[in-house]
Amino acid sequence: MTLFSKNAGQARARLVQTGVVFVAAALVAGCGSTYRPVVTPINTSGPPAQPTSYAVVVSAPSPTTAGIATIVDYSGDTILAEANIGPGPSNLTLTQSGSLGYTLNSDGTLTNFGVSPSLQTKNVTYSTLPSTAVPLNLFSPANGLWAADLDGNLADVFTGGPESFELSIPVAATPVMVVGPGSGAQRYFSISQGFDAPSGNNTNGVACSISPTTAPVNGEVDGIEVASFTVSSHIPVGKCPVYAVQSADNRRLFVMDRGDDTIAVINSQNNTIDSCVCPPGGCLNQNGQAYTCHPSLPVSPAPGLAHAGPIYAEYNTATSQLVVANYDGNSISVIDVSLDEYGNDSPTFGATFTIPVGNNPASVTVLADGSRAYTANQTDGTVSIVDLSSHTVEKAALPVIGHPRTVVSTQNSQFGKVYVASPDSPYLTIIQTGGTAPDTVDTTILVEGNIVDVRVTSQTATAGNNANVTRNPGHGQPCNLPPGLMASTYGPNYTLAKCQTLP
Repeated sequence: MTLFSKNAGQARARLVQTGVVFVAAALVAGCGSTYRPVVTPINTSGPPAQPTSYAVVVSAPSPTTAGIATIVDYSGDTILAEANIGPGPSNLTLTQSGSLGYTLNSDGTLTNFGVSPSLQTKNVTYSTLPSTAVPLNLFSPANGLWAADLDGNLADVFTGGPESFELSIPVAATPVMVVGPGSGAQRYFSISQGFDAPSGNNTNGVACSISPTTAPVNGEVDGIEVASFTVSSHIPVGKCPVYAVQSADNRRLFVMDRGDDTIAVINSQNNTIDSCVCPPGGCLNQNGQAYTCHPSLPVSPAPGLAHAGPIYAEYNTATSQLVVANYDGNSISVIDVSLDEYGNDSPTFGATFTIPVGNNPASVTVLADGSRAYTANQTDGTVSIVDLSSHTVEKAALPVIGHPRTVVSTQNSQFGKVYVASPDSPYLTIIQTGGTAPDTVDTTILVEGNIVDVRVTSQTATAGNNANVTRNPGHGQPCNLPPGLMASTYGPNYTLAKCQTLP
């Protein structure tokens, strides 16, 4: 048995205490003399990638040879893919999502192609139209495809993939387009000019193209119920309706009546003209505020001109404004079309600014933030830039190659871009809207053959860009050349067929 003295026990206790302190210090200090926390490294990733967006260009080397679909990258302004499509394409439309493109071709076929940087000719498919069909324009909502058919005054419906003809719906005489909201829509609308040859001589499109103010009768808008494919309304509008655009909330449809210098307003939900019968005390909404219903909104030409001739418009979501290109009046109209919280026309609904631009603005586009508008001045060969806050033209018009008929825009990054196409030129003009040199020509891209049309896949807040509606020349829509050059090239009595022929 081993005995420890009292002093030895005290010494052992001190050793134990010292060990505890040492261990505690070691736990605090870690393996070294300095505390070193565990850190998870974060690698730098650089700037975020640009959102995916493309400009889709359809061009035609000749009326009888294969057309070309060209995919242009938004970020780098480069050609990503090219593919042959049908011969002599006359127009272009994209689906609401921008994933598919369609053209009508001179051989009576319908082209279907995917909008992709990997597009190849072998991926292009074709559908055969009814043998007697005379399609004028295409409309492509989220599902299916519609065509305004002059033969028999029909709205043709196509379904499947590739799209194939399913049925026809009788509508008013001389339908020029079908339009409406996208996915889940209750109804679409057929826009008809209301008269045929020989009474109005409009089968070949001359009446509304040359003298729209003398059209013999007014047009008509027919509501078509999507579920049953039946016509549910016959809504009278003005002379020579040539185009229509739906508001982003799907509550109003705006129809360009070129012959009357008016914009017909249709209440899409009620399926009637936007008018009402007020009680003796006036029209009051649920909040007790007075409001006015507007069956039509007037537009005005630039000073010194007799007629405005509205032919195209975009609806801007950010500002609740309709911006209208007045082809005959060398002007644009900026119209307040805002609604109140109950869906009635707001007290400022219809307030309009008229802004002179270049000669024969064939189309207009608005940046998504509602700050500026750009017009394709066909006769001048220029683009006017309009400040929508001050309602003035910003600076001298930008010259482009050819006589522009289409201008579209996209703004899905910090800066937007504007694309301008002329049917008598193979060059696509791209305008940069921001950066160190805003509103200048960024570059031009050469494609194969003269450009038929251009559309963009991403439209952000600009619902009225209408990538899913085509604009075929004639029947009140601008021809591929301005009036003076058309007359000098083809003579004063040119027909729709000549209007569609590239020089």
